[in-house]
Amino acid sequence: MTIIKLENMTKYYGKTLGVENLNLEIESGEVFGFIGPNGAGKSTTIRTMMGFIKSSGGMCSLFGEPVSGKLHEIKHMIGYLPSEVSYYDDMTGGQLLNYSIKYYRGDFTERLKYLCDYFELDTSKKIEDLSYGNKKKIGIIQALAHEPKLLILDEPTGGLDPIMQNKFFDLLIKEKEKGTTIFFSSHILGEVQKLCDRVGIIKEGRLIKVETLEELSRVKYKKIKVLLKEPSTFVSPKENIKDLIIKDKMVTCLCIGGLENFLVELLKNQIENIWIEDPSLEEIFLHHYQ
Repeated sequence: MTIIKLENMTKYYGKTLGVENLNLEIESGEVFGFIGPNGAGKSTTIRTMMGFIKSSGGMCSLFGEPVSGKLHEIKHMIGYLPSEVSYYDDMTGGQLLNYSIKYYRGDFTERLKYLCDYFELDTSKKIEDLSYGNKKKIGIIQALAHEPKLLILDEPTGGLDPIMQNKFFDLLIKEKEKGTTIFFSSHILGEVQKLCDRVGIIKEGRLIKVETLEELSRVKYKKIKVLLKEPSTFVSPKENIKDLIIKDKMVTCLCIGGLENFLVELLKNQIENIWIEDPSLEEIFLHHYQ
């Protein structure tokens, strides 16, 4: 079943582009990473998907229901965490969580207690006395407490210390195993590598690449480093070589596609050593942003 479907979804703020012609389908149980630097359009996409802002064109549907239609009928199946959380300062964390969980049908008392214990949240403290990281914990617990079928997370780990980040991702893996569909945006590429089935790269409001992690990081890209016996006279083919650096006896580059042409030219030189590796997702990502 298709859980999220975007069809030419576009959002302009006056004449300023937010996102343009986004097309995407995310299936049940999939974990999808939405990556790009700050300002690329990640939050605009999510807020439009959630119906918080109205699109300028195209459409979005969740669980087959257009966001512009009866979204209130499916909101109980969605858990949402915004990039910035803001609450009633004079309430305690426990009061706010107990208040918000009443919007959902069912008894989630034990689930709420489990999540508070898991994230080591002191629910007796007033929100105004909490650190940013503990406020983010409340947001995470609020998004997960009613056991939603779809989690939409916007920069979810901001403010969490490394230990809590790892606990958070361990919990998301458990949610994935239960069949929960997860859509999360991030500008931290290591987060995406831990969890996602597919990733989408957004640049200046446009979706420029959607691939599985395996396709993105293994099939089409190779990181090459060559040590020559003599200072280089190497001339690289241009069609599939990026980020080429030739310095004295060392040649480094990113190869996209087949290696044949590159190796033919390389073997015209005397080689001391050669390394061919899978690049990190960060290196691939930076290539797309050049």
